[in-house]
Amino acid sequence: MVLHADYPFLDVLWTMIIFFCGAAWIWLLILIFSDLFRRDVSGWAKAAWVVLVVVMPFPGALVYVIADGKDMTGRRVRDAAASRASTAPSARSPRAATAAPRARIHGAGQLLAGGAITLQRFDQLKAKAPA
Repeated sequence: MVLHADYPFLDVLWTMIIFFCGAAWIWLLILIFSDLFRRDVSGWAKAAWVVLVVVMPFPGALVYVIADGKDMTGRRVRDAAASRASTAPSARSPRAATAAPRARIHGAGQLLAGGAITLQRFDQLKAKAPA
């Protein structure tokens, strides 16, 4: 049983290229609209950009990326840095902040069990770990 024997390889390749370009286009529109609504501009300016991108998709997207490409990148970098800062271990939860000292004590306990350190050295390491 031969499936789709009448669909040549180049047609399959062309279909895959068109599908990829369509997915990239949708992703570009998502990036443009998410950046547009994060910007600090008037509602009329946002509406004008939306109309331009919807009515003339390719030229509108091209003009937006050319006009605000550097600012768009700056906003994304700033938002990513703010997101990383807000998810630091001490900011997430008190349990995450105490995970590092617990891991050190656990590692020292394993060294003690293996005979690599003495009980006195283990007690010193445990005392150095913040509570």
